[in-house]
Amino acid sequence: MGDLFEFLLVAVPISAVLGGGFYAVRHKINSLRIALAKESGANQTAKIATEKSALEDRVRVLERIITDRGYTLSEEIEALRDAPSIAARDNGVQLNMNTNTKA
Repeated sequence: MGDLFEFLLVAVPISAVLGGGFYAVRHKINSLRIALAKESGANQTAKIATEKSALEDRVRVLERIITDRGYTLSEEIEALRDAPSIAARDNGVQLNMNTNTKA
């Protein structure tokens, strides 16, 4: 019974010191992981915001191109409606030289 008591008298303090050291290292590692995750999250958020801004700029440019082109296209269609037709002007390309068929 005395041997067990002496063993526990030495083993318990050594286990406490080693366990406390292990806990401290483990706590430090977890703290670093959390800090890294926060930093990574902030970087990811900044990256997403930058990409979002670039995409919004692209959409604005495309909207401008589409609306400007749409207006021009509308004007061109109206100009074609106002122009006399090819048949009325009689200036098509002749398909058959013997007959006066035109394209």
